[in-house]
Amino acid sequence: MNDVSPPKKAAKPRPTKDRLIRAAAHLFSNRGYHGVGLAEILAEAQAPKGSLYHHFPNGKSDLAMASATWASDQILLLVAASFEPSVSFKDGAETLCQKLAELFDSAGKWCGCPVSSTLFEGPDNAEFHRHAAHLFEGWITEVEYHAHRLGLAEEDAAATAQKFYILLQGGWQLARMRRCADVLRSLPAIL
Repeated sequence: MNDVSPPKKAAKPRPTKDRLIRAAAHLFSNRGYHGVGLAEILAEAQAPKGSLYHHFPNGKSDLAMASATWASDQILLLVAASFEPSVSFKDGAETLCQKLAELFDSAGKWCGCPVSSTLFEGPDNAEFHRHAAHLFEGWITEVEYHAHRLGLAEEDAAATAQKFYILLQGGWQLARMRRCADVLRSLPAIL
């Protein structure tokens, strides 16, 4: 029997700017800001050098800011997807920790936090540090919102969100050191 269905279309390639941001986020989280050269980013993004400066006039530093923002947005989506369907803060925290452990396992290289490995390990400048603080405060605020929505008093929600952030960052580092995501899975029990 002959297949008469129309041929499948190839996936449309991502825009160059998006490819640059994703490639930089991946490389920076694996090797830090200083461990990655522009040539590597361009090669991974399959982008010409001129496109880098077209989209990011200040080069690597602008790209680092954009890649950290993109990575942070991915974490915020993961937080929302974990807490929105949950009936309790504990359920949401368990789901988020499980998803982070799966992400950790699938990365295979046990990479660093995509924001801190890019902005804190990058040039020692106030703009990078302010941007990192803004992104991390966004994570805390998102968790605080869900904690309050799921029944915690306002001041308890704020304290719990900050404690959870500290546990996640420390847990990620410990998981990297041990090369095992089990520590991430165990975090909700500590809350």
